[in-house]
Amino acid sequence: MNAELSLIAPAPIHRATPRLLIVDSFAGGGGASTGIEMALGRGPDVAINHDPAALAMHEANHPETRHLVSSVYSVDPRDVVAPGQEVGLAWFSPDCKHHSRAKGGKPVEKNIRDLAWVVVHWAERVRPRVIALENVAEFLGWCPLTPENRPDLTRKGETFRIWVARLHRLGYRVEWRLLRACDYGAPTIRRRLFLIARRDGKPIVWPDPTHAAPGSPEVIAGTSKPWRTAAEIIDWSLPCPSIFDTSAQIMEKHGLRALRPLRDATCRRIARGVMRYVIDAAEPFLISVAHGGGGSGKHALVAAFLAQHNGGARMKSNAGRAAVAPVSTLTASRSQQQLVVAHLVTMRNSTNHSTKPMNRSTRSPQAAHIFSKSPLCCKNITARAPDRTPAIRCTPCRPATPSVWSQSRSTARPTPSQTSACAC
Repeated sequence: MNAELSLIAPAPIHRATPRLLIVDSFAGGGGASTGIEMALGRGPDVAINHDPAALAMHEANHPETRHLVSSVYSVDPRDVVAPGQEVGLAWFSPDCKHHSRAKGGKPVEKNIRDLAWVVVHWAERVRPRVIALENVAEFLGWCPLTPENRPDLTRKGETFRIWVARLHRLGYRVEWRLLRACDYGAPTIRRRLFLIARRDGKPIVWPDPTHAAPGSPEVIAGTSKPWRTAAEIIDWSLPCPSIFDTSAQIMEKHGLRALRPLRDATCRRIARGVMRYVIDAAEPFLISVAHGGGGSGKHALVAAFLAQHNGGARMKSNAGRAAVAPVSTLTASRSQQQLVVAHLVTMRNSTNHSTKPMNRSTRSPQAAHIFSKSPLCCKNITARAPDRTPAIRCTPCRPATPSVWSQSRSTARPTPSQTSACAC
C-alpha cells in the first residue's frame, strides 16, 4: 500500500456521496485486512471466504466488516455493491497451492488454479478503481494443463498473459513485482508476487525497501535498517526438550508430546546444522539462559539455530537457518522449522552439566562437547547422559569431520580419533 491509495480513505462526514468500498476476497484470518487497515486507516467493508472457521477468525479481528461465507464463484459483485456505491480497492489472495513449486510434481486441480479469473469477473461487473493481487511467484507462469493435469511448461505463462490482457481491455494499467517481506521489516524471507491494476489514471507507486542484509552498502550507509531476525520473535522462555530424553521423560518434565526417536534424515539435518551454525560458524548466535529457577543465578551460554524439515529432496543437504537471519516461509502444513539449541557440557566429574560455568579448555576428548537439544531427536550425535550411561551412539559416517570441539577457539580442533561423535 502507498499514499497513492489514500483515495480510499473514509470520506468526510459532511460529504453526501457514499464512501469507496474495500473488499477482501479470499479473506483468511485477516492478515491482508490488517495490512489494509494499517495503510488506509480502516479495514475492509466486505470479506469473502467459503470457510466458516476462517471467517470466524476474521470477524474476531475485524468485527465491523460484513462477512460472506460463500464460494467466491457464487458471489455476484453487483449484489455486494449497492447502487451508487463504488469499490475503491478490491484485494485478492487466491489459493496458491496449485501454482506453488511446493506442490512438487503432483497433479494439480484446474478449478483451483483458475481462481484468479474471479479478479476479471469483479473488474467486468463493478469496475473497482484499484485491484491488488498477492500470490506465489510461480503465478507468473500460469499456463494450460496437460492431459495428466500437470502444467504444460511448453506454454508457460500463456494463461497469465491472457488474464492480464483481459484487464487491459477493461481499461486497467497493470504492474507487478516480486517483493520479499524481510526487505520491508518482517522477520521472514517470504517472497511473493504483488500485482496492482488501476483505472483511475493515477500512477502505481511501489514502496522502497526499508531493510537490507546486514553488511550491505545500504545498511552500512545508514539508509536501510538490517533485516529483522528469527531471534527477535522466538520466545526463549519456552521449554526446549533434550534430544536424548524419551517421549515419556519429555512429557514428565515439560508436559509436551514429542516423537522419539525421529527418522534418520531428520537427525542428519540437525547434525548438519550443528556443524554449520555452531561448530564451524565464525560467529555463532549465543544467548544466556537461566537454569535452576528460584533465583539460583545459574546461567549457561547456548548456541541456537533453526532446523528445517520440509521440502523433500531439496532438503537432503539443507542445514536450516541461522537464528540471526529471517525465518523462511511458513506454510499451511506447519512451519517445519524447529529451534535447535546446543550447549557445552563437561563429560567428566559432573552430574549437572548445563548449569556449570565453562571449564578450562583442555585437549582431552572428554573435556567439552557440543550437546544439541530441541523438540527433535538426533541419533547421529554421541553423548553421555547425566547418569554417565551412554545415551545415543552412531557409526561415524564422516570420521574426518568431528562434531565436537574444544571449548576454546584458540585450541586446535581435535582429530577424529579424539572425538566421540560424528556429523552425519
